[in-house]
Amino acid sequence: MAKSARQGPYICGIDAALDVVSGKWKGLILWELDEHGIRRFAELRRGLPGVSEKMLTQHLREMEEDGLVIRTVYAEVPPRVEYSLTDDGRALNAALTPLGQWGSSRIRRQQIQMVDHQDAAAMPRP
Repeated sequence: MAKSARQGPYICGIDAALDVVSGKWKGLILWELDEHGIRRFAELRRGLPGVSEKMLTQHLREMEEDGLVIRTVYAEVPPRVEYSLTDDGRALNAALTPLGQWGSSRIRRQQIQMVDHQDAAAMPRP
């Protein structure tokens, strides 16, 4: 495994964790892979409405570099590539669970509208 470009120095553990999971899509990629297990690129993209191909590719590469995601390439025609979480990725996703619970509570408290996952699939992509 390649060594991550993100190596500190950090002020605290939260600083180090947020460095690895920074960006709008990384937390959602973690959730999608934890929820569904192994996913192909197109499946991930469908599961994350609004993400561009470029951004998804960039985040997956960074997450692979950080040891959160495993990218498996199968020598087939056409080539098949699958993504899954490493133990570190699953541990980070578990650590984010309380944050997700806080967000869900906030949504309820402030009556914020949520995107229906099926409706979101029809959203235009950037």
